Amino acid sequence: MPHLVLWDIDHTLLATRGVGRELSAVAFEQVLGVPMGEQATVDGITEPVIFRETALLHGVTTDRATFERFAAALAHAHLRSVADLRERGHALPGAAAALAALAAAGVRQTVATGNVRAVAEIKLAVFGLDRHIDRDSGAYGEDADLRPELVRTALERAAADPADAVVIGDTPADVEGARANGVRVIGVTTGRSDAATLQRAGAEVVLPGLEDTGGLVDLVVGSRPPR
Repeated sequence: MPHLVLWDIDHTLLATRGVGRELSAVAFEQVLGVPMGEQATVDGITEPVIFRETALLHGVTTDRATFERFAAALAHAHLRSVADLRERGHALPGAAAALAALAAAGVRQTVATGNVRAVAEIKLAVFGLDRHIDRDSGAYGEDADLRPELVRTALERAAADPADAVVIGDTPADVEGARANGVRVIGVTTGRSDAATLQRAGAEVVLPGLEDTGGLVDLVVGSRPPR
C-alpha cells in the first residue's frame, strides 16, 4: 500500500500570524455575545476544546450545538477575511515543495488537524497548499477532541495501515497522537516546540523545517532511516 502522510496544518504547513486568533474572537463574540479576552491554549489542541475552554475562562458553559454555531461563524469569518489572511499569513518555507515532492513520489497526503474542516480547507487553498491533499480522507476538529482519535479517524477514512503512515507536526500533541496509533512521526520545529521537547514526546526524527524536500521524501518512504 502507498505511504500516507497525515499533515498537521498550523505552524507545520502555514502560519496565519495572528489572523486566526482575531477571527476566533469575532466568531466567539458573535455566538456567545461576550468579547473574547483571554484565549485557552491552542498549540496542538483541537478547535472544540479551545472553544470550550475559552468559554469557561469567560464563565460560559457550552454544548455541542453551541460549538457547531461557533464553527460555522468561524468559517464565515475566514471566508470574509481571505484577503487579510493572504496578506498577513504565509505558507511556511518548503511547504509547497514538500507536498509536491511527496506527491511525485506516490505518497498519499491528507490532514489530521484540530481545525474545523471548512477553515482547514480555506487556509490550505489561500496559500496554495491544497492541490495534493485528499481532504475527504482527513480528520478535523469536528471529528474528535483529542489527537489520537483524529489520527485514528484519518487512518480509517484513508483505509491505511498504521505501518504505512507518517504524521508530520510541530507539537507534542501531534507526536502523541501518532504514537498512540502506532504511526511514525516526523516533528518539525516550526512552531513553539523545540527539538528536545518533540524528542521527549517521542518523535523518531525532528527537522528544522520542510526545506530539505529530498530528505523528507526519503524519511517518509523509508529509504533513509530516522536518525
